[in-house]
Amino acid sequence: MTLAFHSPVTPDLIHGAVELERTEAGLLPHRLPAWARAQYPDPQLAMAEAQPSGVRLAFSTAATVVELVALPTKRRYGDMAPRPDGNYDVLVDGQLVQRASAAGGKVMDIDMLSGTGKLRPGEPQTLRFAGLPPGDKTVEIWLPHDETTELVALHADAPFSPLAAGGKRRWLHHGSSISQGSNATNPAGIWPVVAARLAGVDLMNLGFGGSALLDPFTARTIRDLPADVISLKLGINIVNTDLMRLRAFGPVVHGFLDTIREGHPATPLLVISPTFCPIHETIPGPTMFDGKELKKGRLLYRAMGNDAERRQGKLTLGVIREQLQKIVQQRALADANLHYLDGRELYGPEDYARYPLSDELHPGAEAHRLIGERFCTLAFRAGAFIS
Repeated sequence: MTLAFHSPVTPDLIHGAVELERTEAGLLPHRLPAWARAQYPDPQLAMAEAQPSGVRLAFSTAATVVELVALPTKRRYGDMAPRPDGNYDVLVDGQLVQRASAAGGKVMDIDMLSGTGKLRPGEPQTLRFAGLPPGDKTVEIWLPHDETTELVALHADAPFSPLAAGGKRRWLHHGSSISQGSNATNPAGIWPVVAARLAGVDLMNLGFGGSALLDPFTARTIRDLPADVISLKLGINIVNTDLMRLRAFGPVVHGFLDTIREGHPATPLLVISPTFCPIHETIPGPTMFDGKELKKGRLLYRAMGNDAERRQGKLTLGVIREQLQKIVQQRALADANLHYLDGRELYGPEDYARYPLSDELHPGAEAHRLIGERFCTLAFRAGAFIS
């Protein structure tokens, strides 16, 4: 059935993106601005920031049928089984009513050992959402958190208009792949979205897989974005990459916070240390793929450091938690709006026993929901850090 109302996807329909790039197909949401991307053109960061975690289309309509035309980019990893297609979640007046995925699109073939990739072209796909509730309503289409998505057009069987921004507090969150949503199954199920929906806040998610590395350009991006509350989940990627030693870590964290405070001198700011991850609690990085398991088609991570290297200043999650807590306690003497949360309160050893990390690094769907619910209670409920 041909729908009567058509429009290219326009910027005012898109929420949760830092910047929009116009491509041959349509609009590509970015979660870092172009000037920041230019300062370190790393393929991992480029892939993560262009995956629209927390980005959604939002509009008012009486339509019962809506179609979104989008061009996704799939990832293929050598001999491993293909990843599931990214999901698009449709919410009507805040309630999840449908979910769909697009089978086609571009394909990025990635060599996991070398990190190189080759892009194969593809065609836009049409996702059809029929049987939506009748009457005037707010519709949100949350885009896949782990699949680059170019937005082409929107069709409906009734007029639609962009949903005005504002009315909710803006929560700006930065973190690692766990914050981006790795191993969650759908975009409304990643822990920051779970928390944001429960708290009734407007989420801007700057969770970047493998790239929460205290980069100055990330701090400047946060500094320059509007926010009513800010949270920073720091540490795991520092260990994963074996990026720095203890001597550098403290001053870099201070500098990161200093930069954010230039733009947000009194905004409630919550520093969150790493959630529980057994392989790195006492063992430093780097983190590497288990090559033998990879050849079998299983993705598994291993800690490649050793306990003795802590004496040389190598970082573990335990060391990072201790340092972050000290830094926040010191700064909080002059900054009453700065707070600390031990990440193990969100996901700890007892949770690992119930909801283990299948690849030894990333929580699954049930753990994402648990983390989101706990974060909402700890951070947003009355009397909490940033309530």
